[in-house]
Amino acid sequence: MERILVGLKRVVDFNVRVRVKSDGSGVETDGVKMSINPFDEIALEEALRIRERGEAREIIAVSVGAPDAQQQLRTGLAMGADRAILVTTDSPVDQLTIARIFLALVNREKPDLVLLGKQAIDNDNNQTGQMLAALWDRPQATFASKMELEGNTARVTREVDAGLETIEVDLPAVVTTDLRLNEPRYVKLPDIMKAKKKPLDQISLAELGIEPSRGLSEISYEAPPRRSRGVFVQDVAGLVAALSAKGLV
Repeated sequence: MERILVGLKRVVDFNVRVRVKSDGSGVETDGVKMSINPFDEIALEEALRIRERGEAREIIAVSVGAPDAQQQLRTGLAMGADRAILVTTDSPVDQLTIARIFLALVNREKPDLVLLGKQAIDNDNNQTGQMLAALWDRPQATFASKMELEGNTARVTREVDAGLETIEVDLPAVVTTDLRLNEPRYVKLPDIMKAKKKPLDQISLAELGIEPSRGLSEISYEAPPRRSRGVFVQDVAGLVAALSAKGLV
């Protein structure tokens, strides 16, 4: 295998409590720790392990967004990616546009495998990988919890509602990663310093020939209502009465 393309999305760190802006226009990000989407970090770790086994030569990390996403790409380079590409856009884009961006990069870079996280923790859409496979007209294997490569074939174990399912897909292909695929490595300080010298290219949507579009737009945001305090009941009859008072039975 010559090349693997890996998507890395910039999201609010999963340890941070998400807060809605006071005007309801979005999620508060000022002064908030941002990180690589955890599922994407797993995708990059799997690409690194494939290269370490001698089954790939180059790993390219890709992100779409504002210039601030360079920070997450540098983290990806410190983990071990060979180079990075940031497709810059100041306005939000929908999943179909992101899939079209990845398709344009696929046509430029000619990867043998595209690894993406199964979903991003900020919107949980779980769409980009499937859309890219459809646009690229190549096989897809989603929710991967195990992956083995053999020649031009990838054997992927998927986590589905009924348990585990193993499928084989011909390469090139799109694979989206699940939590149990691996545990990403820690980034060491020497690797962070080396990452500063690795190439990170910035490309605009216009250079890729893509017009940004949004099929959906968010009108307003609001935090979920606070949970009310529980009440104690003495017996089953009291429970039924309390539920009836709330109109639940």
